Parts: sequence; structure tokens; C-alpha cells
Amino acid sequence: KVGWYNAVLQPAFHLPYPEDTLAFVILSTPSMFDKALKPFVKKERSKIIRDPVDQCVSYHLSRVKEKFPDQRVDVMFDYEILPSRKPKFLAQTAAHVAGAAYYYQRKDVKHDPWGKKKIYGVCIHPKYGGWFAIRGLLLFPDIQVLFLEQPAPVDCVSTEEKRIELLEQFNFHWKDGRYRDIIEVKERYSEEQRVYFATPPAERFRLLGLTQEAQ
Repeated sequence: KVGWYNAVLQPAFHLPYPEDTLAFVILSTPSMFDKALKPFVKKERSKIIRDPVDQCVSYHLSRVKEKFPDQRVDVMFDYEILPSRKPKFLAQTAAHVAGAAYYYQRKDVKHDPWGKKKIYGVCIHPKYGGWFAIRGLLLFPDIQVLFLEQPAPVDCVSTEEKRIELLEQFNFHWKDGRYRDIIEVKERYSEEQRVYFATPPAERFRLLGLTQEAQ
């Protein structure tokens, strides 16, 4: 429910819908690269002009919208920002309140070792660890779900030591990706996918076999 999300945030970040409005948080799993992105690039290569992943997600969510011709469906993407420069929605908070992934933050550590340093939080999925992404939000403004029960996210990094290790790795060593394996995972990004996401965005077109003209 939109109300679960709004309840944990300051009014400036609230979504402008009634609190019982139904919403879905959209995640991409490690297999997205092979099952969605590569077929999309092959099929739509002449139309790819910005980020291929963003366009792929947009394409698939527009197809979901088409499945509900009689419903109003609003889509928000993780990369969208408002004129105020605030993100349209806070993806990690949305994933946490929906029970999709646990958003570990500084407040989840009792004995904080970081002093005045800025520490960012990170979501961990019980099956994929950090090998996933939050891509968007689907909202159904005309559907009110008064009796929907809120599922708690799985607290899979439950010890103080592990939480400190997770936040340390994410904040200070995020490039090596070790934080993604803070728990035992069922599936990881393929080597090809890791290389893709480790490559600067401007050079990713070449990896996908897209020409400079397409870019």
C-alpha cells in the first residue's frame, strides 16, 4: 500500500495517492540480463538511444500496462527525478515496506563505528543478496486494498558484525562488489553482466555490439 511507504517518510517524499492505493515494486534479478536485456537489444537495436537497461525496463513495463486496458496504471522508474531534483520515489524504502528486500541503514547498527562519516544504506535480498536491482514502481490509483497485510522483509543480515561489514563494504569498497555476497546467494550476475555494469555507461554500447550511430 502507498500508505506503508508514506508512513515512514517525511511529507516531502510522500506519493500523492490515497493510503490504500495498490502498488508493486519491480525488481530485476540476475537472469534479467540474458532473458530481457539481450533479446531487447537484438530486437530494438535501431531504437536504442540512451541507456539500454532503462529502455529495456521501460519497454517491459509498458507491456505490463497494456495488460490492464481498463485500469489506470502509473509507472515510476528508479532513475526519474522531480523538478526539485528529488527522486520520484525512494526505491530502497519502497522495496523494504513491500517486503521485497531488507533496507539496512546506519540506524540498524547499535554501536556505530563511523563517527561523523556519511553512511548510505543498502537493500539486501534474501535470495540474491546484492545481485539485484530495484527498477520501478507500478501504481494502480483506482484499486484500493483496505485489507492487504504488510509483509515484513526478511532480515537476512541479522548480526551486528555482519551489518557493520555490509555497510563498510557498500560505502567504502562498493566497486569490488563484495557487499553483494554478504549472505549465501542462490544466483549472481554472469561474468558478462558484471563486465557490462563495471564499464562506464558511454562505453557500454560497444559491449552490446551497438554502433556509435545508434548511440
